[in-house]
Amino acid sequence: MQFDKCLKFALLLIAMNMPNLSFSEDLSSIPGALSPELLNDIRGSFEMDDQTRVRHNAVTNNKINDLALNRGIVAGKDGYFSHKIESKGITNQESSGRCWMFAGLNTMRPRVIRDKKLPEFEFSTSYLQFWDKMEKSNLFLEAMIEMRETDYLDREWEQVHKWTMSDGGWWNFVVDLIEKYGVVPKDVMPETQSSENTRTMNTILDRKLRADAVTIRKMHENGSNLKELRAFKKQALSEVYRFLVINLGEPPTEFQWRYVARTKEEDSNEESSESEISEDSADAKVDDLTPLITYTPQSFYKEFVGVSLQDYVCLYNDPLQEFQKHFRFKRAKNIYGKSDMNFVNVPINDLKQVAMQSIVENEPVWFAADVGKDQSSELGIMGYRLFDYDPLFGINTQISRADSLRMRDGGSNHAMAFMGVDVRDGKPLKWLVENSWGEKRGDKGTWTLYDDWFDHHVYTIIVNKRYVQEDLLKVFDEQATELPPWYPGAPGAR
Repeated sequence: MQFDKCLKFALLLIAMNMPNLSFSEDLSSIPGALSPELLNDIRGSFEMDDQTRVRHNAVTNNKINDLALNRGIVAGKDGYFSHKIESKGITNQESSGRCWMFAGLNTMRPRVIRDKKLPEFEFSTSYLQFWDKMEKSNLFLEAMIEMRETDYLDREWEQVHKWTMSDGGWWNFVVDLIEKYGVVPKDVMPETQSSENTRTMNTILDRKLRADAVTIRKMHENGSNLKELRAFKKQALSEVYRFLVINLGEPPTEFQWRYVARTKEEDSNEESSESEISEDSADAKVDDLTPLITYTPQSFYKEFVGVSLQDYVCLYNDPLQEFQKHFRFKRAKNIYGKSDMNFVNVPINDLKQVAMQSIVENEPVWFAADVGKDQSSELGIMGYRLFDYDPLFGINTQISRADSLRMRDGGSNHAMAFMGVDVRDGKPLKWLVENSWGEKRGDKGTWTLYDDWFDHHVYTIIVNKRYVQEDLLKVFDEQATELPPWYPGAPGAR
């Protein structure tokens, strides 16, 4: 009884101190509000006619994408490509955001398989993942030292914290990691539970680094100098290294490796299935094995890939920015002291022509796109308006590529590799895409990407300089215009 009296008295005090609060306040006089009059008009404009009732019945009893699927696009898929780069096996990033890393290594795999006559081959992504996490940890802690007096409401401060332990990245992340740490075969440093399912590992590491950032800020407030802050950072990174070893294993500084090359008979048998080749190789005589050789990650890359990654450049299509100009995304890197992701902005048809030439010359193309639209993982198709939502619901969702970026509806969010193209009369009709989502998705791990999808959803490609016009290459020598970290697409592919 006494409690009820106290509760009533407390509610009375709240009401007396909130005179402007009214749960039945009339919104009719407030411009822009969803007033009762406006709601009545909207209700009055609706009619459950026969077409709407049919749509309602269909949508409430079926999956929307099954109803909206454009059968005309599906029927046109023939699986034929005039130019196709041979490779073996499909990689799987599992529940991680390492697509940019897989795509980068997947562009190098065909060269290793071809030159070394391997039945199949895969690089260790967890090896590069380890060093990516170490470098990103150092990058974040250095940013916290740099921004030790920055207000916590600063927009760049917020963006740095959003990226703390993200799996995402760009091609330049791959280049900088490989040039510093090399590569190893997958069986030298295989996948782990944490490498394939990164959420918990990232969350714990994220919390640890934020706690370190708090310490750095307090040390600065208490008068610690730069040398003392970096001494603490060294201690924090030692803890990060131990944490990553527990989750991913310790990356080797050297290792021994050997392999079995395909026989001449296997090379001549073009009809042999991938599984048959693998079984034949597994049964090969011990004498067919190469000698057991000791490599460092750097020497392995030099012998098995042997190309200079500095020979590759990034071309981008952003209709919001001027073409034939050099740009860079601020803080788009994973290694402190390295350059940010930079590109030359070109029209979409120029992007296509360069990518097509590279594939025709038997060189895969790393690319990034907005993979969340107009694609089916069940059918392995990327086609513009693959799902006809507009006629199904009687609405209009179509906006331009430029407006898609401006309204934060588009941008690069996933990286893959072009492994083929179907060219007719000098123009690409469709593209063969190797993804890193395993063999159970798409068409056994690959997608047919139609050229109109390229027009709307592909944003950037990585190609060798020899396929790029000389006048475009000269633009890279110009000082890059800096775009902020929160620019559409800047956070990178995941």
